[in-house]
Amino acid sequence: MTNLNKVVASLRAEYSRLQQETDRVGKALSALGNLNGAKLKRSKRVLSKEARERIAEAQRQRWAKVRKQAKLAKA
Repeated sequence: MTNLNKVVASLRAEYSRLQQETDRVGKALSALGNLNGAKLKRSKRVLSKEARERIAEAQRQRWAKVRKQAKLAKA
């Protein structure tokens, strides 16, 4: 049981260390994001009409495949 307690204590210490490291990384990102007083902006990605249609058709085919599998499973 002592060995298990050591493992738990070690995991808690590692968890604490990782939280501190995450906080440091977050602060660094905040500082970099606020360079020159402006936040980094990402432009909105725009898809062409053809690209949206290709994506929609691919999704329809995926759903058709799922429905076909479900229909075969019931049979």
